[in-house]
Amino acid sequence: MYSHFLNKWQQDYLLETTVDELQDYMEKGEITSRDLVLMYQNRIACLDQDGPKINSIIEMNPEALQIAQALDRERKYKGPRSKLHGIPVLLKDNIDTEDKMRTSAGSIALEEHVAREDAFIVKKLRQAGAVILGKANLTEWANFMADNMPNGYSSRGGQVLNPYGPGELDCGGSSSGSAAALAANFTVLAIGTETSGSILSPASDNSVVGIKPTVGLWSRSGIIPISHSQDTAGPMARTVEDAAILLEILSGPDAKDPVTLTKKDDIDGRYTNYLNAHGLKGTRLGVSQEFLNLLEDSELDVIEKAIKNLENLGAHIVSGITYPPKIDWDLNVLLHEFKVGINTYLRNTGDRVPVKSLTELINFNYRNKEIALKYGQERLLKSNKTKGTLTEPEYLKSREHDLFYSKDKGIDAVMEEYNLDALIFPANLGANIPARAGYPSITVPAGYNSTGKPIGLTFTAKAYEEGKLIKIAYSYEQAVSNRVPPQK
Repeated sequence: MYSHFLNKWQQDYLLETTVDELQDYMEKGEITSRDLVLMYQNRIACLDQDGPKINSIIEMNPEALQIAQALDRERKYKGPRSKLHGIPVLLKDNIDTEDKMRTSAGSIALEEHVAREDAFIVKKLRQAGAVILGKANLTEWANFMADNMPNGYSSRGGQVLNPYGPGELDCGGSSSGSAAALAANFTVLAIGTETSGSILSPASDNSVVGIKPTVGLWSRSGIIPISHSQDTAGPMARTVEDAAILLEILSGPDAKDPVTLTKKDDIDGRYTNYLNAHGLKGTRLGVSQEFLNLLEDSELDVIEKAIKNLENLGAHIVSGITYPPKIDWDLNVLLHEFKVGINTYLRNTGDRVPVKSLTELINFNYRNKEIALKYGQERLLKSNKTKGTLTEPEYLKSREHDLFYSKDKGIDAVMEEYNLDALIFPANLGANIPARAGYPSITVPAGYNSTGKPIGLTFTAKAYEEGKLIKIAYSYEQAVSNRVPPQK
């Protein structure tokens, strides 16, 4: 599986190398961006599309090698643009790119869709000098198609496998391909999207770092939507530092996405400044026994060890909190907002896309049911029963309900009552609550259970407190270093 362009030692060492280390090697002329692209393309050929067939990549960028060569030349004569200069990045296949790649959300209905414009975050990636390596497979329509669709399955891309146990372990979703590709070392960085756990879940299941930013920190322009209340893209990486670099560079206001204009001016967006190895000292972290009770014994052992490590690193663990509030949650907000968002997106696609509305998408799937409807389309059908005007009482009441119980009587209330810096969640349990609040979370590898299944540790804070989360997660990661590359 080794590329002809780098020797075995170089490749084995480079696979787990960080962004800063890669920049240092490229500055010294020891490797090039071209070398990295060729190395990853070779690994993808041998392990993703052959061998264990992880199937995390849905499409490769045909211009990636030429882009890398041009960036190598630019580095030589002008210097690097940023820490992302020449760094390969994978995008989830619901993020628009104005190039020779398609954006399909994993649906065969959009398999010929080529976006007319880069998503805002893609523009920032290109400006920073990143190499977009390709598109990552995902759970179709970001897991808003069928109630029983397996994580990582799409009609266009097939089934993503977890590199820690191909065919045995859940790969998480919906940013399944982004996480699996990172875990298997098919890229340096990846971008996922989240509505409710879609970054945190696969990050936990594939032993990588995932940040779900505050809704509004990153633009959503040019990303196939589910919910304007909860959607956000976010960085995925093998280390907290690499995730912080990506978070910092892609943050910023976008006139096409009004929520990005709501960020306070005094928020420090220099997230790499929070990489403090002693960042846990004096922090107060809350954990709910209700979530711990949901774990199997072998998973609980990993989380209890992680919590003990947090204490040893200077954190004060508040374990007696009552959270979350004992109420019923529903999908009404997502069902209503999806129809509005997807109808708007589809109306603006080109002539090669055969569907221009949710109704047409549903009918297309029926006509192609042998391929498109392996697991049904219950969520599409439920969403299509709404008016698409966001005027229904059930939507308005559910939106108010979600905000009140996730924020005012949820995260805000418990953090104020116990004077907490952050909340701890095992794996991605409870991800729906900060998702409804639009609040940030970060998942870091915590270890592996008795069967080798990766287990993540998730921290959640209030809006625009990404810096605090990075400081906590980095301090834990640097002291414990729980990530082990997959061996299967």
